[in-house]
Amino acid sequence: MRALVWHGTTDIRCETVPDPQIEDDRDAIIRVTTCAICGSDLHLYDHFMPGMKAGDILGHESMGEVVEVGRGAKGSLKVGDRVVIPFTIICGECDQCRRGNFSVCERTNRNKAIADKAFGHTTAGLFGYTHLTGGYPGGQAEYLRVPFADKTHIKVPRSLTDEQLLFLSDIFPTGWQAAVQCDIEPTDTVAIWGCGPVGQMAIRSAVLLGARQVVAIDCVPERLSMARAGGAITIDFREESVVERLNDLTNGKGPEKCIDAVGLEAHATATLDSMYDRAKQAVMLETDRPHVLREMIYVCRPAGVLSIPGVYGGLLDKIPFGAAMNKGLTFRMGQTHVNRWSEDLLRRIEEGQIDPSFVITHTVGLEQGPEMYKTFRDKKDNCIKVVLKP
Repeated sequence: MRALVWHGTTDIRCETVPDPQIEDDRDAIIRVTTCAICGSDLHLYDHFMPGMKAGDILGHESMGEVVEVGRGAKGSLKVGDRVVIPFTIICGECDQCRRGNFSVCERTNRNKAIADKAFGHTTAGLFGYTHLTGGYPGGQAEYLRVPFADKTHIKVPRSLTDEQLLFLSDIFPTGWQAAVQCDIEPTDTVAIWGCGPVGQMAIRSAVLLGARQVVAIDCVPERLSMARAGGAITIDFREESVVERLNDLTNGKGPEKCIDAVGLEAHATATLDSMYDRAKQAVMLETDRPHVLREMIYVCRPAGVLSIPGVYGGLLDKIPFGAAMNKGLTFRMGQTHVNRWSEDLLRRIEEGQIDPSFVITHTVGLEQGPEMYKTFRDKKDNCIKVVLKP
């Protein structure tokens, strides 16, 4: 089969690799009909995440049709089923899964010993990500092996398009969880840093959940325009002070709820802390660039909530933790518990409350994937979200 394969920093190739096979009774094989490039994939493209190996197949946003089912999954799946595959691999049986904490499933990371050492305790296995999360082949490919397939799937109707359904795999529930974690009230201002795909979903989720006003912060004109179309007030951080504008919009009190949809690769360049981060990162004294996290701590209203769906990979420096503690801020973060939200979000799509396909700007074949990684990373050609058709 053809697949997008990682070979090193900014070196993604579309290659012929062996077809996946059933390896366990709970496995299934799907023929991938549609997949996507996620902002988290860019952390791998630029090699900011540790644990990648040459030859790894990328991708964790995929859907398709079941073509083979292991004996242990036949009660849940059958050949011909149309499914979206969550990026988190879940067993459905451990203590965490029973509590709905699917992204920290205790059983699906086949490199548990490595994760235990790196994180203190393992988290769930993830598709197409690093060997810290199991090193599972991803879904930017013609076929995908789904381990624990009896639980790791979302059955979807044929009445909706792939484009409407695909983002149930990651960015839609990620943006939704980011907003839900805020405990939004009708009087709240929700400020969202980053208007990429997750940020766009968080904007619309905060609107659906009834925020008084949603403020979106970015510097890319196309992203800011899409944010306004979703109901947000926008701030271009290259043109105006984020701190001053947020204070103006909240009568000097700051937003009650703040969402970091950026993560480890904050792109601010004109601030002292961002220059400090880039210098330390260049000499490997810091792994992540947490400008957004610092700014959120500073501007958030006392007793407010910081929700962090943006991915961080390692060590952060100069975090104003004293400000966070003294202001009584609540931090909520983590990878997404996809299956916790899938039934509700599928219903909202079916009812027309939201059509997640709005975020797609580019649809190309798998062979064009390597060049689209660069286009997406560099924000060229008005690129916000890339969908791939194997």
